[in-house]
Amino acid sequence: MRRCCRFRVGDRVAVEPNIACDNCTHCLHNRHNFCSNWQAIGVTRPGGMAEYVTAPEKSTFDIGDLPFEHGAFMEPLSCVLHGVERLQPELASRIAIFGAGPIGILLLQALRLVGAAEITVVDKNPTRAAFAEHMGADQAFASLDDLPKDDYDALVDATGVVAVMSRTIDFVRHGGKVLLFGVPPAGQAISIEAFPIFRKGLTILSSFTSLRNSYQAVDLLKQGRIRVEELVSHRLPLEGFEEGIESLERGSQGIKKVMILPNAV
Repeated sequence: MRRCCRFRVGDRVAVEPNIACDNCTHCLHNRHNFCSNWQAIGVTRPGGMAEYVTAPEKSTFDIGDLPFEHGAFMEPLSCVLHGVERLQPELASRIAIFGAGPIGILLLQALRLVGAAEITVVDKNPTRAAFAEHMGADQAFASLDDLPKDDYDALVDATGVVAVMSRTIDFVRHGGKVLLFGVPPAGQAISIEAFPIFRKGLTILSSFTSLRNSYQAVDLLKQGRIRVEELVSHRLPLEGFEEGIESLERGSQGIKKVMILPNAV
């Protein structure tokens, strides 16, 4: 007997590209993000920068009437939600975020949803810092030197820059938490003095991809609780893929999220 499918032809979906096997030790202990037999669309399988792509049914999520551009944020938002769950900030926390790219702005909004009382964002790009204030930051700075030391309940690095990550413990209060969320280059070491971690009683966390957070992400996007429209700065057809990558690498003026639209004409 043919099993029931969750979808019909024509349904509108978003795709979680990370595919777990559901049968290894990590998966069976609900650590699917560390799957020993991990696959990913766009990494080990053909990716989405094409007119057509296939994905396992378990990796697809109904977005209803949500615009496709918004649905494309399901995966990065699910990673952000997992990071916030890892951090578990207390209600009315004072939090600092390093980095005001699209991920930093998603973190800003997600942390506000879980009850942060005050959020400060730092980005060396003044335009991005100003955009963070527009998106709800209580204050934004272009330099770490503008921040008070030993002050924040929690600090989140969304830059992945090892020199910036190395300074995170300077700004969090005694007993506070640091979440290293941005992805650093492989092979580079963070230089952090050990004694202050001990003396301040810090908790240092990391976050890797997401852990069954896709439904949460879609629901928040559908409800408009997370704003993503303003995060898209460039919309290009499939033929403009290389142009989009080059613009990101150059850090072109005003660039945020480059959206590739395979069906654009």
